[in-house]
Order: sequence, then structure tokens, then C-alpha cells
Amino acid sequence: MKITEHEKKQLKSKISISISSYIQRKRYLKYGLGLAAACIIGFFSLITFNTKTEEPSALDSYVKSLENKDVPEQIKLILNDDQKVNIAESEASISYSTSGDKVTIGSSKFINQNTSKSPKAVFNTLIVPYGKRSSIELADGSKVWLNSGSKLVFPAAFNQEKREVYLEGEAIFEVAHDKKHPFIVKSNEQEIEVLGTIFNVSNYHDDDLLSTVLKSGSVKVTYSKNSITIVPGTLAAYDRGTKRVNTQKVDVESYFSWRDGIFIFKNDSMESIMKKISRYYNIDIIINNKELANTTFSGYLDVKDTVESVLKTIRETTKFEYNITNNKLFIN
Repeated sequence: MKITEHEKKQLKSKISISISSYIQRKRYLKYGLGLAAACIIGFFSLITFNTKTEEPSALDSYVKSLENKDVPEQIKLILNDDQKVNIAESEASISYSTSGDKVTIGSSKFINQNTSKSPKAVFNTLIVPYGKRSSIELADGSKVWLNSGSKLVFPAAFNQEKREVYLEGEAIFEVAHDKKHPFIVKSNEQEIEVLGTIFNVSNYHDDDLLSTVLKSGSVKVTYSKNSITIVPGTLAAYDRGTKRVNTQKVDVESYFSWRDGIFIFKNDSMESIMKKISRYYNIDIIINNKELANTTFSGYLDVKDTVESVLKTIRETTKFEYNITNNKLFIN
């Protein structure tokens, strides 16, 4: 059935209302009180210049020693003795004991590793392939949600002055407060220092921009010699091409909603939307129409459904045809 222009306008209006309704509901959930307190701080950013040169940390050296291998088909947890644990679930939950020697996967699988033999930090690695998601509670109580195509390297137990982890891809961090031991998220061309807060980091190697979005608390983000301190409701973005850092006020929910199986878009191009969908469902997407690739879309998508259901929702406001062949989706 062909949809009229009047019906399109009505549908887009409903989508906009549904976005507002979704965001409003989220504001009264778990982090509502934390957000309200954080907003008192204000909405400003401070850029400084950091000229000091630090010696590589144990984490830096360990990450550098890792071999760059192809991403596995299943979620994989690599322990300190190079024991590899494949996790079949598409969304796995993992938690560590305070000592790091006991690891719980889901509700019924338990694994032991020896972290007491070496006085040095013992590192583990969690690899999440495209089409999968995972959450992990670290030994200090910090929680991390990893999106598709991501890797987290972390100490099995935090026994150093700083709590350092390394990220590739995208993750949401809910950091346990510990004023004496700052939490550092390292990634290629970026470092984030926090005490206790909730934020999103996106650092995919095939994206032009690295971004950090702060939901509560305060973080300092360092790109090379540039350091920027941001407060809640702020996005800090680093352009790999121009080497420039920009900040802007954003609605944070669109950067955190994937954790709940929802994608929120506001005037996002079809090309950027399909890139996220491609990672989420682990399917190659090719847009053959350049004009269509630049078409913008606003609304929210329930990505707990099939990719075909998601495409059907988008087609209600944007006309296009598609076909799937050999795990490749072609849009015309």
C-alpha cells in the first residue's frame, strides 16, 4: 500500500513523539537521581594542553604484545594462562570476584584462574564479534557493556595505583567510585580519566571520529597533547583526519539506548544508520543510491527484532528496495 505525503508527515510526528516518550521514561529509571545531581555542575567544557610524556604502563606493553587476529564468531574471554573460553550466547553476562580468580559467566558457569603467582598485573581480554553484545562486571565493581565488534583488555584484579583498561570499539562504562585509584580507559589516540561516572566511548578503527559522551559525573579526555574536561550532556569528538577536537551538547539517551536493544536517531543519514545496523546484526550492507545514503531519518528502532523488521520500520518514511544475498544486504 502506497503511503501519502500527509500520512508520512503524521507518521514522522508520531515517531518524534515516541522518541520524546521513550527518553522521558528512561530519565526516571536507574540513573535519574544521578543525572539530576550531575546537572548542578553545569554544562561547560575545558580544554588544556598536556605536554608531559609518561612511560608505557603495564597495560600499554601488554596490549602492544597482543597479536592482531581476526575477530572470532563467538564471544571469547581470554584468561591469564591463555585459556580461551568461547561463549555461545549472543548477549553474555560476565562478572569477576574482587581477587579476579573467580569468573562467573551467565548464571551457571564458573571458571577459576590463578592471579596470585605474579606480583604484576594479570590481564584478561574480552572479544565481542559483530552481531553479539556482552556485559562485564570488573573486579572493582565497575560495569561495562560492550557493543558489537569490540574488545576490552583489563586486569583480572585491580592492584595498581590506577585502574587501567583498553578498549577497541564501543562500550558504556559505569565506573565504581574510588577517589584514590582513578579509572583510565585507553584506546588508540585517546585516553579517558574518571573517578566514578557513566559514559559511552566509541572508537571503531573504521570510523573517522572518536567520541565520548558523558551521562553523569566528570571525565577528562586526552587526545595526544590536548586534554578536555567534559560534564554531563556533552559529546567530545576527535577527528582522525583533521586532528581537531570538538564538543557539543547532546541528548545522551541516543548514545546509551543500544544497551537496551534500541537505536535512537535524530536526523541521522541513512549511511550512518546502516553502518550501526551492519555491526549490530553482523551483515554487510551496501547502499547503491548515493542520494538515499544521504537521506536523514529520525525515530527509534527496536533492534531486538530481525533486521528485516528494522528495515520495514525505516521504509515507512523512506522509500527504498532491498535484497539479501550471501549475508550481504543491498539497498537500492
